[in-house]
Amino acid sequence: MNVAEAVTQEKPFTRSDALFEELKVLLSSSGTMALSHYDVEEMVRTHGLAVMRALLGDHLDLRAQAERGAPALKVVGEDQVERPQQRDTTRPLETVFGAVTVGRIGYRARGTNSRFPLDASLNLPRDYFSFGVRQRVAEAAVQGSFESAARNVTATTGARVAKRQAEELTALAAQDFDEFYADSAARAVPVCDPNKLVALGFDGKGLVMRVEDLREPTRKAAQQRRRKKAHRLSRGEKKNAKRMAQVATVYTLDRHVRTAEDIVGDLHGSDGKRPKRPRPEAKRVWASVEKEPETVIEQAFDEAHRRDPAHAARWVALVDGLPAQLALVRKVARKKRVKLTVVLDIIHVLEYLWRATTAFNAQDSPESDEWVTERLLRILRGEASQVAAGMRRSATLRGLAESERAAVDKCADYLLKNAKYMRYDEYLAAGLPIATGVVEGAVRHLVNDRMDITGARWSLRGAEAVLRLRSLWASGDLEEYWRFHKRREYERNHAAGYAGGVPPSPHDRRRHLQLVP
Repeated sequence: MNVAEAVTQEKPFTRSDALFEELKVLLSSSGTMALSHYDVEEMVRTHGLAVMRALLGDHLDLRAQAERGAPALKVVGEDQVERPQQRDTTRPLETVFGAVTVGRIGYRARGTNSRFPLDASLNLPRDYFSFGVRQRVAEAAVQGSFESAARNVTATTGARVAKRQAEELTALAAQDFDEFYADSAARAVPVCDPNKLVALGFDGKGLVMRVEDLREPTRKAAQQRRRKKAHRLSRGEKKNAKRMAQVATVYTLDRHVRTAEDIVGDLHGSDGKRPKRPRPEAKRVWASVEKEPETVIEQAFDEAHRRDPAHAARWVALVDGLPAQLALVRKVARKKRVKLTVVLDIIHVLEYLWRATTAFNAQDSPESDEWVTERLLRILRGEASQVAAGMRRSATLRGLAESERAAVDKCADYLLKNAKYMRYDEYLAAGLPIATGVVEGAVRHLVNDRMDITGARWSLRGAEAVLRLRSLWASGDLEEYWRFHKRREYERNHAAGYAGGVPPSPHDRRRHLQLVP
């Protein structure tokens, strides 16, 4: 034991006490008394970080001294080999207060890797950065670029983080996402009231990816593309530069009975006094660019099943009519043997009607508004097929050329193709939702607001990590996830290295060490 260790052992926290006294003297000095409040604020922040770093370092030193002063532990690895040999070692740790050094004893045997019981007791990470730094980086990366996250953490803490490290730490922070949601014991899974609805929503959004992370057919097309500009994609070049992120939502909802006139009134901003629409409850939203769309849709059905295992409630899937996505939803429903009501989003129907009206009326004219309103009311009353036939007949009677009636035919085709998902009269009478606002909001919050940054080209690992963390944040599960993630880190990094998955604890030997106050 050297002199410094002897002093610290005799009187713990000597170093941090000295730094705190220095800070008090500095704040009492005549020079500081003449400073502005923001200069004093910055002085306290920077010197305060040094004090807190010293406090943490003194505590770690105390833990190391307690370990050294106790009898040796019996350390048996997961390979069932006992490690009787000891050696004092240190390791660095970058914390939110700055870099500190952790002293600990390594236990080893010939031909084996060392085990560090104090590392397990402290639940230290394998890498250089503390969990506090990792969490701050990840939460900053959810809101902005990896570069800005690194800058933010470096500016507001004592840690030093580079952009590439920020991306790596974010990926590590998100690694337990699937396991967290698959483990009902890890989080509170709300149980659905059979009188409510279980609603599922699906959508997709393309992300501009690095060429090596595109799906194979897109990657091959991208590699054959000739770039016009070296550092960014020109108009038309994003066609073979994107990978689809599948978005899913699951929530419960009270039934809300309405009429066709109620819907049209709401769309026109009617001031009529009607009961407020019920709010989605226990909403979970998420997205994945790594998994196949079918896998994400299956996860949504599994999430709904956890909420309503007896399938006592009515399940409703809200879609926008994209054929590939609709086919997957129906396929998974058959596979899971779920009785599912599929509802086509009324807003998408309305968009087709607005495009079709331009064949008969001037754009933005009162006549175009009347035309759309009349047909929307009929569709909401369950007459989608009749509306499609009527608009085609009108186009023929007016003698419109093929190009002039293109929007009419497209709208009619859409209505006829999806008529079985447009039984709005039945849906409204049963109190079902008929719009995909929840999932479209999820696309905006999860993807557009963060992932669709101009000039950004994502790596698959980075994009998936940010989507996972944004999903946790948007679903209100982030705090619960962090607790789960820390437990999983302990199991991976420490418990897995010992016989029986139980590291021996240095705390068990504390009684052998006498500290003199």
